[in-house]
Amino acid sequence: MNFFTRPKNLQDADDDKLLKSYRESGDLAVLGRLYEKQMPLVYGVCLKYLKDEELAKDAVMGIFEELVNKAKQHDVKQFRSWLYVLSRNYCLMQLRSGKKMETVNLDDFMEFSPVLHPEENNREAAMRALELCMEKLPKNQQQSINLFYIDEKCYKEITDITGFTMNEVKSYIQNGKRNLKICLEKNSE
Repeated sequence: MNFFTRPKNLQDADDDKLLKSYRESGDLAVLGRLYEKQMPLVYGVCLKYLKDEELAKDAVMGIFEELVNKAKQHDVKQFRSWLYVLSRNYCLMQLRSGKKMETVNLDDFMEFSPVLHPEENNREAAMRALELCMEKLPKNQQQSINLFYIDEKCYKEITDITGFTMNEVKSYIQNGKRNLKICLEKNSE
């Protein structure tokens, strides 16, 4: 008797047959039957790692999508154990990718005021106001904003053209935008 391997029961033998059938035929219905038996395990793993029911449900579906290809690519000896590891790794990758993506509140990022985004019928007046406000800016801010927004130059190109340092260019653009916004808001009142 071998103490290091678990004796195969009827369910494992059935899983092996279903997996073999899927690998030979590529029939998703066969893989679906196999996966359906293991969904409580997969959902439990996902819930354990992701700690959110909706994310866990989405992960269960995502794991099935990965399973479609990976079940054909890998030589699987014990499907249930292999699926557990696949599920765990999928969840860990979801957690890693979630940490890299920083979420930003749209209201903090976008400016929706009518002064900055005029209506179609008001665009001509807004352009005149913008030109007047641009003329009021200090020359370094005016030049940096023109190169960045009008000529579509990057910071590096602006430093090459103007001789300003990178930090100066960033500062001139940021301060210029702020000064333009203040000027436009004053003119709209």
